[in-house]
Amino acid sequence: MIKVVTLQHIYGKNRERMTDLLKTLVENEFKDLEVKIEISITPENWAEFSLEGEDEEVSANFLTSRYGTPAGKAEAGKTYMGFLQAFGEDAFMVNIGIPVKVETEELKALGSGKPKQLASRFGLIPHLPVEVEVFEANKKIKARFTKKQLDLWWAWKKAGTDRVIVNAATRSEIKSAVKKTGHGRDIYEIERLGLLEHSIVCREKTDGPGIVAAIGPRLRSEIGVVIGDSR
Repeated sequence: MIKVVTLQHIYGKNRERMTDLLKTLVENEFKDLEVKIEISITPENWAEFSLEGEDEEVSANFLTSRYGTPAGKAEAGKTYMGFLQAFGEDAFMVNIGIPVKVETEELKALGSGKPKQLASRFGLIPHLPVEVEVFEANKKIKARFTKKQLDLWWAWKKAGTDRVIVNAATRSEIKSAVKKTGHGRDIYEIERLGLLEHSIVCREKTDGPGIVAAIGPRLRSEIGVVIGDSR
């Protein structure tokens, strides 16, 4: 048996539901492998997978490479996977296993404004997976978003369509909410950003805030919206 602690935080009011969803999602990804999967929650609220079977090592490597593992410490000059935790007055807080700050000075690449304004403009919500580079790791740990991460957010913003960002929901739950509110023809696709974090790509003439208003009451999620500049 191999145990893997992943950089997937168990969050929200119904932890058991989220744990079950995670297990189902990963089992589907491993459906062609000989491996039995169990999932538990660490005291720090990370998802820990117990893998047993002929393909346990392959499965463990996949989970580690795809979702990352919590860092115990940060080293300057290294790149880390993490997730957005909060948006303060002077910084984005990112969790890479330990909390790191992306301060206002490092957020200038996203334009002018305070951290909360920038988060709102780019549709950023807690628990979105991100990639950061740590550049100071003494008494304070400071980081900046990688070029790859910034390019993704700018691609959203410069697009010819709006985009709705959702956490704490499966693709099928989002798809059901869109369909039941009569907006199936108003979106192109639902992209997966993390295990339970997704991006809804709207069609050219679809109003993102309108989609949020319609599906919001049907999902137990935090939702962000990006207004495409090229619309």
